[in-house]
Amino acid sequence: MHRLFFLWVLMLTAATARAEPSTILVFGDSISAGYGLTDVAHGWVALLQKKLQQEGYGYQVVNASVSGETTAGGLARLPRALALHHPKVVILELGGNDGLRALPVPAMRANLVSMVQLSRSSGAEVLLLGMRMPPNYGPDYTAQFFTAYTATARDLKVPLVPFLLDGIALTPALMQADDIHPNEQGQPRLLENVWPELKPLLH
Repeated sequence: MHRLFFLWVLMLTAATARAEPSTILVFGDSISAGYGLTDVAHGWVALLQKKLQQEGYGYQVVNASVSGETTAGGLARLPRALALHHPKVVILELGGNDGLRALPVPAMRANLVSMVQLSRSSGAEVLLLGMRMPPNYGPDYTAQFFTAYTATARDLKVPLVPFLLDGIALTPALMQADDIHPNEQGQPRLLENVWPELKPLLH
């Protein structure tokens, strides 16, 4: 009788574990936090959750994005987020605030590398979302900034969306008045930019 009860508990535990959805951790700044939107349910991260459900992927999306976050701040927060959520996939969207503050690019790249390595060490696959700086930051800085993403992706062999705001940043109808954050009309395009690189990571 005790043996049958023990087997029943094991089967129930296994079934519960299978029922729990895998987690995608979106780890970014205000672009992913939904800054300036009237409802974060219209943000690209929320739209991602809906798309996953519609296409039958059993993933839960956790948005751990913080407005104003830098790569240094993200690196400090990441270990706790990994331990708390145990993600299968980490979507890393940081660096824009480093660029807007003209912080040193080598330090930013080192932080990105460390976050990719931490995520992988926890068992997660990583998708890196790149950004660009406007030309008024100067050709040298803007080139170094862009290269920080492409070089990180190349050296660590992680998939990369080269420019998250591609097709959005230069379209006023898709941007908020600050010319930094996409508005609600721009959110579906953000997801369109992410999805082709994310889909191969979904199992």
